[in-house]
Amino acid sequence: MGLELLVASAIGILTAAGMYLVLRLRTFPVIMGISLLTYAVNVFLFASGRLTVSAPPILTDATTYADPLPQALVLTAIVISFGMTAVVVMIALGAYLGANDDEVNDPVTDPDDAVEKAT
Repeated sequence: MGLELLVASAIGILTAAGMYLVLRLRTFPVIMGISLLTYAVNVFLFASGRLTVSAPPILTDATTYADPLPQALVLTAIVISFGMTAVVVMIALGAYLGANDDEVNDPVTDPDDAVEKAT
């Protein structure tokens, strides 16, 4: 039970930290938050294949084995997330160099300003 609790806690902490960073108004914390959410999903997928220690990831006559499908899915997800992170970093870098600011465009920051602009 200890290993499952540790992995579930790690997934929860990664998800909470990722959501916190995604809600920031700067591009770099948003990118880091998306990366943390990706790691949380990868750990969740890996844990879905049953957590086994020192077991081969093959189907043999062994009494305990690790399911190879979640491992293959996580490996594929790691490669895809690395590529997508590189693309998003380049887009954010281009936006920063173009506007000389990395703030996420938030047109309404004060509700009173929205009322004034509407009238």
